[in-house]
Amino acid sequence: MAERPRFHLAFPVTDLEAARGFYAGVLGCATGRESANWIDFDFFGHQLVAHLVAPEAHPAAASNAVDGHEVPASHFGAVLGWDEFQPMVARLRAADVPFLIDPYVRFEGRLGEQATCFVRDPSGNALEFKAFRDIDALFAKDIDVYR
Repeated sequence: MAERPRFHLAFPVTDLEAARGFYAGVLGCATGRESANWIDFDFFGHQLVAHLVAPEAHPAAASNAVDGHEVPASHFGAVLGWDEFQPMVARLRAADVPFLIDPYVRFEGRLGEQATCFVRDPSGNALEFKAFRDIDALFAKDIDVYR
């Protein structure tokens, strides 16, 4: 069986050491190669690269209304196992990371039932952590179906 592809995401940060503290320290991501201008992180098996930019060069984030919340249009994150979601929430709370959108369950009792929350890293990049009760529903189109 072929190894599953991994994604690579490069994104801007305004302070590399603050990024290291958040991604390695709070989230527990191992670091890889780095230079004075970037750091590689193992983000749940994927390559995340924080690139240093001047604060005025960091992009502003627009948002969209989703499920009664203003969700940042530009965000990334991880789909965790259902049993991994609450420990991640606890880890974020223990590190005093403020929630942009507090943890809650969407589509409760329906096919796409998922726990979700949003935070910002020290540079203002939005991250979403989510977990599906049934991971097979990750790409389901009809989330109005009740289980």
